[in-house]
Amino acid sequence: MSPLEQLQKMEHRIGDLEKENKRLQETVQFLTQKLYGKSSEKTASLPVGVEQLSLFDEPETAASRTAPEPTIEHIQSYQRKNQVGERAELLQDLPHEKQLFQVQDRCCDVCQSELVLVGEEFVRTEVEFIPARVQAIDIYRETLECRTCRKADKPQMKKTTTPAPVIQHSLASASSVARVMYQKFVNSMPLYRQEKEWKSIGLDLSRATMANWMIATTRDWLKPLVNRLYKRLVQERYLHADETPLQVMNEKGRKNTTSSYMWIYSSAQHSTHPIRIFEYQTGRGARYPQAFLKGFKGYLHSDAYSGYANLAGTISCLCWAHLRRKFVEALPPEAKNPEGTLATEGGAYCNKLFELEAQLASHSPEERREQRLVQEKPVLDAFWAWIETVKGKVLPKSKLGEALKYARNHKQELMNYLQDGNCVISNNLAENSIRPFTVGRNYVSNIFMCRRKQSATRRLVFRIQTGT
Repeated sequence: MSPLEQLQKMEHRIGDLEKENKRLQETVQFLTQKLYGKSSEKTASLPVGVEQLSLFDEPETAASRTAPEPTIEHIQSYQRKNQVGERAELLQDLPHEKQLFQVQDRCCDVCQSELVLVGEEFVRTEVEFIPARVQAIDIYRETLECRTCRKADKPQMKKTTTPAPVIQHSLASASSVARVMYQKFVNSMPLYRQEKEWKSIGLDLSRATMANWMIATTRDWLKPLVNRLYKRLVQERYLHADETPLQVMNEKGRKNTTSSYMWIYSSAQHSTHPIRIFEYQTGRGARYPQAFLKGFKGYLHSDAYSGYANLAGTISCLCWAHLRRKFVEALPPEAKNPEGTLATEGGAYCNKLFELEAQLASHSPEERREQRLVQEKPVLDAFWAWIETVKGKVLPKSKLGEALKYARNHKQELMNYLQDGNCVISNNLAENSIRPFTVGRNYVSNIFMCRRKQSATRRLVFRIQTGT
């Protein structure tokens, strides 16, 4: 090999290493942002700032960009304006109780004559919090006897019926079990903390008892109801689906560190039967949604997880919020002016679609479908043309490259919402419903895993730079 060929080979190798180094640095920055940066995914503040999106500018938007910022004097003199009727509207559904403070000394301070009431003056309104309390309800029933039949030596007795207990031979009532379930699954309060709360209001209720309450109530009362809801759900035309990992402690035959999954299947926002069903499964395989959605025919809103793809009888509608999130994650953190970045351009296209969807929210499904073809289809065409233009300008393995690849690989699924006005462009309904399950996760373990990835990335960067 000649010296010139060796030099060219080394230069080519150096170029590949520089690209790989850039990608690894981007990964480190992304993990650092996940650990210490903002977790919000709001993108409304993404500036457009590119010529390709100038056709999206409205007169109001352009005016707001050129408006002068307020002076220091204006900010200093700013006062919050009270909205007329705001307090009355806030309290309109609360029961009101009148509390009148009376004058104790009802004699005139000058002549000592008796004072006469001339009216009452309103002073203010306060909101009072009434703490929870527990009480024991002793249930009795009447027993009646016919004395006439008794004299004829034919005794007749009659007893009234009482409601069936929630759990046989238990102190549980519908309100107490509902409270435990609400605190556990809505407010993410574990049973050991509920145990302390119940004790503070007068009842020494163990966490084992509360767990048994939930198991027995689910078996006897909720399971039949869920089965009826399931039959109704799979008859719907539009569904949402999502899943999230969670860990179950002391599960038979499995380690505590093994990941399980909570799945959610929900009817659409405008459905006449709003239903959300959660299903626990030990894995994330495609067989779980296939079994649950057996018999469903219609549009399925989800993310791009392959387990939802190719389900018999379904048309996949992917979430544009997921794609927008990928463009947000691709924003370079060191950029002082992100307006000119390609990631900002991609996010601006997504934001425009969400803006148009908000304007069409009050339309009928038929009108929405027609207006989408008129207003949103040109935006989508411009977006796909933009992707083909810029795909060769970015590293394939970079965050932006992954966002572009995601969009290209799922173009048809991202466009399917145009087929029906009842479809939506995001899967936020399912994601927001399943979010409470993420509250109780072990935050420390998440940090530990991220730091392990950071350390491995740094070691790889060092090895590339040193050639070891």
